Amino acid sequence: QLQLVESGGGLVQPEKSLTLSCTASGFILEPLSIGWFRQAPGKEREGVACISSGGRSTNFADSVKGRFTISRDDAKNTVYLQMNSLKPEDTAVYYCAGSHSYGLQKKWYAYWGQGTQVTVSS
Repeated sequence: QLQLVESGGGLVQPEKSLTLSCTASGFILEPLSIGWFRQAPGKEREGVACISSGGRSTNFADSVKGRFTISRDDAKNTVYLQMNSLKPEDTAVYYCAGSHSYGLQKKWYAYWGQGTQVTVSS
């Protein structure tokens, strides 16, 4: 069964850090661009960060630039989203997704995980 699984979510105080992981089951991530998306209650799912196959290129939404980083370890079949200086407005369900195209357009992503909740609150 082809599956992406996110982990690492939870409750964190403002200005703290959190690292999300995305692992694959049943297939390898190496040929794919991987994106992280998030969806807050009542809002559309938005692209947060993406990394190309091989990891040479990354892109970030303006709202997280300078605070979030994305990386991949293909030997571990895992992609990470390091989130620093978290804000309450970062609260959302975070999803990882795989695509054969590079970018933050969610319509390009065919493979999706189930999501992990991130809550930023004091």
